[in-house]
Amino acid sequence: MYIAVAGGGIGGLATALAAAEQGHEVVVLERRETFTELGAGIQLGPNAFHALDCLGVGERVRELAVHIAELRFMDGVTGEAVARMPVTGSYRERFDNPYAVVHRIDIYRPLLDACRASDAIELRPNAAVTHYEHHDQETVVAVLESGQRIACAALIGADGIRSSVRGQLVGDGAPRISGHTIYRSVIPMEQVPPELRWNSVTLWAGPKSHFVHYPIGGGELLNLAVTRDNDAAQEVVGEPVERDLVLSEFPEFTGDARRLLELGSDWKSWVLCDRDPVERWADDRVLLVGDAAHPMLQYAAQGACMALEDAVVLGGLLDCSVSEVPGRLETFNEQRRSRTAWAQFVSREMGRQLYHPEGEAATERNAMLRGLSTEQLHDKVAWLHGTRVGEAAFA
Repeated sequence: MYIAVAGGGIGGLATALAAAEQGHEVVVLERRETFTELGAGIQLGPNAFHALDCLGVGERVRELAVHIAELRFMDGVTGEAVARMPVTGSYRERFDNPYAVVHRIDIYRPLLDACRASDAIELRPNAAVTHYEHHDQETVVAVLESGQRIACAALIGADGIRSSVRGQLVGDGAPRISGHTIYRSVIPMEQVPPELRWNSVTLWAGPKSHFVHYPIGGGELLNLAVTRDNDAAQEVVGEPVERDLVLSEFPEFTGDARRLLELGSDWKSWVLCDRDPVERWADDRVLLVGDAAHPMLQYAAQGACMALEDAVVLGGLLDCSVSEVPGRLETFNEQRRSRTAWAQFVSREMGRQLYHPEGEAATERNAMLRGLSTEQLHDKVAWLHGTRVGEAAFA
């Protein structure tokens, strides 16, 4: 009997691979007409690479990724280099993997290729899951928008922040609107002056704003993302926006930050959303993973990393008979809830306390960051970057 995965994004494909590794037949139910990934850059910490290795695609993603040298924190108003955290040398020795950046498609394609190569995985497009029905002690039924009903041993909701599966399981309504608007652009690296082609993830902090940029596409592209805490109250997803409007929104950024911002073109905007942590993601044979379970703001750069961790942990627990599945899903809920809830909380607080302060609060933040040694900076991220999920299950 199938394990059904609702959603064919990064988390859904990773979950399918992990379940198939344990001998299960898996069907991935994707609402769109094709299996693809939208969006631009994504950051991958060592914990993501540990998970990707467990899934068998780590080396391919490493080949496509840009392995950066450091994370830079800059004061966008003064131009001061406040703090730099090297992610080579002692960082790689400590966490056993690089910190890297990729275009989203460069992590998606290796996962998709691995799913296509597996005889145990069926990829089914145009198959939006609307709800589920408990059938009997060993079956749950996924109901599609077409009316088709798919009986399965488990239904894993990996269908994102607006998950239909979550809508039934948790019933907590629409996502929480953060009030932050982000504008994104990707430009050819050849358009960037040579002196600004930094092999780093660089963040410029300003009053109620921040600007992040880093290379992707094997270093051929520069990913730009600039965010304003503007109390946005309406959800916006990928709407085109004029370049002049973006530039007018961020007059505080000067110097190199302004030079880079002015290079952007074909900007698109989103109003960022997340959800509050919840206690339960499991309902008998139904489970939520990734953004369906614990969507978070981008500020800790851990959304995809947590989804990959979820997949590996769940896969390790699915080495079981059909009758044991509900108990294993409950175990997953218990094992993952605290870590992901803390990541959600930290992601929110980084925007409030680290990226967006102004005046005296910004001065105090800069002083605090300047006072941290490289080792202390590594200590700050160890709880996130140093986790190695799935080693026992997938050894």
